[in-house]
Amino acid sequence: MSKLKFLLIPFIFTGMIACVPQAEKCPEVDFDKELSDIRTVLEQYELAREGEDFTTVEQTWAPDDDIVLFGTDGDEQMVGFGEIKKAMSRQFDEFENTLINISDQKIKISKGGNTAWFSQVLDYNFIYQGENMSFEGIRSTGVMEKREGQWKLVQGHLSVPYEAEIEEEAR
Repeated sequence: MSKLKFLLIPFIFTGMIACVPQAEKCPEVDFDKELSDIRTVLEQYELAREGEDFTTVEQTWAPDDDIVLFGTDGDEQMVGFGEIKKAMSRQFDEFENTLINISDQKIKISKGGNTAWFSQVLDYNFIYQGENMSFEGIRSTGVMEKREGQWKLVQGHLSVPYEAEIEEEAR
């Protein structure tokens, strides 16, 4: 009987190993290529905003009803591409000669290679009602997903830094 146990143990052990689910392997990701692709999409997006190119703007955003963009105004929360398009349309109607410069761009890609998040600083120059306007240091952050081989924005947030003046209290 002990010989039978000795012979059965390897078979039982092999059967147990065979029944353990194997971890899914992540597909090989060329992070340098993905990073380059994301940078290109973000640059094309800002160029499209400069050139009032709705087609490229629309191609940059995911077509979902739950994507979100927070603008620089306190009440500017757009949900769904329809709302984003309305806001961009108003901006395109009101602004002329828009020039946007991107700096301090940082991009991180998930290990699986299908999600990325970024931060960058924008200098935004344009003419509004005949006057030159300039907003420097606008903080821009966002999340992108890779869908059908294309990087799409699914969330964005713009904010203007506030320089708080703190007065020292007399002691």
